[in-house]
Amino acid sequence: MGPLTGILYACLAIFGTGWYLGKWSGNFSLLLFILTVVTAAYWLAERFVFLPRRLAAAATLTHQDGERRAELARLGIDKVDMDVESARQRLLAQPWWLDWTAGLFPVILMVFLLRSFLFEPFKIPSGSMIPTMEIGDLILVNKFHYGIRIPVINKKVVPLNDPQRGDVMVFRYPVDPGIDFIKRVVGVPGDEIAYINQKLYVNGTLAPLQQLDDYYDEDRRTYSRQFREDLGNGVTHRLLVDPQQPSSYGMRARQFPGYENCRYTAEGVTCKVPAGHYFMMGDNRDNSEDSRFWGFVPDENIVGRAFFVWMNFGSLKRIGPFH
Repeated sequence: MGPLTGILYACLAIFGTGWYLGKWSGNFSLLLFILTVVTAAYWLAERFVFLPRRLAAAATLTHQDGERRAELARLGIDKVDMDVESARQRLLAQPWWLDWTAGLFPVILMVFLLRSFLFEPFKIPSGSMIPTMEIGDLILVNKFHYGIRIPVINKKVVPLNDPQRGDVMVFRYPVDPGIDFIKRVVGVPGDEIAYINQKLYVNGTLAPLQQLDDYYDEDRRTYSRQFREDLGNGVTHRLLVDPQQPSSYGMRARQFPGYENCRYTAEGVTCKVPAGHYFMMGDNRDNSEDSRFWGFVPDENIVGRAFFVWMNFGSLKRIGPFH
């Protein structure tokens, strides 16, 4: 079993290194599930096969030592130099490959359950959600807010809350479900969403904007126009608008399921959100690839609701809840 375990860990190291370096993408949920199953198999084998074998071998050694001492005592020899206890402990010791498989099973199982059903950490890789979230923010995502889903296949089995306008949501990118995206929900099923001349309309009503102080980007050392937007259900949030960016998205939009529900003009885009789907936009409105370009997010792609920045190594003041 030792060589097999070594091969398994070598494959895991190669996969993880390539994934980290961007050589290929991977489904971490599937990988964690596989690790849970493999370590569970080793844990069961240790409990019901390997440990009983070691206990039996240690018992045999103790029995043989007792018989040997009894025979020597019968011959009048009462001093025996053999240290049978150290040999017994070596027989009972767990091999390294079981330490790194069966021994890790409880930890991996706990991580799998926490990540699948409660909370999952994510790192913000781009600036599409500035000013709400910045590059490098490490955030927590509530996995059960929208319902309990079967891990790996992401099938909802217990519905809870429906996504609402204003929610910051993590979802599987419809173009490539192996990639997780994070955007804000601006349209729910049945809504007509229009983004015309850099203004958002929900069911024909303009989402009110309140101008705030300009946002200063410390990395670029530039200022951007910042507003507070009201999505009409008591949820307000900050956003950035770049007046120098074009409003037309038709030339950049790709064909997507439900494309016929959208109209592209020189002023912007108008879409009717189909049942079971959501319209997503980034808070950095003119620097975000979102539903304006690749379409709607189906319910089965939802991962969870983002709600907390738990760390940003470049700026500890970023730690805290957001909306």
